[in-house]
Amino acid sequence: MGRRILNDALRTMVNAERRGMATAQLQPISGVMISFLNIMKHRGYIKKFEVFDPHRVGKITVELQGRIKDCKALTYRQDLGAKEIEKYRTRMLPTRQR
Repeated sequence: MGRRILNDALRTMVNAERRGMATAQLQPISGVMISFLNIMKHRGYIKKFEVFDPHRVGKITVELQGRIKDCKALTYRQDLGAKEIEKYRTRMLPTRQR
């Protein structure tokens, strides 16, 4: 599992939707995942979700609505030195120009 907790949870929900399941079990959980699920609920992609035992490993049960086609998290990470940050910012991040 490792550091890809949100990506694995999103893939679990997409796979459950494709199989026609009504619910999906997500484990382990994180605060970022709960915030993301609140946004998905607010925008109508899921019906509701329940968090069980949030202080330990925890589980989340998500009631699906059938609206998720595809959903992924950005998982690319790169180690940079302090001197390389400005070069990376100009090369990789989008510009602020209009």
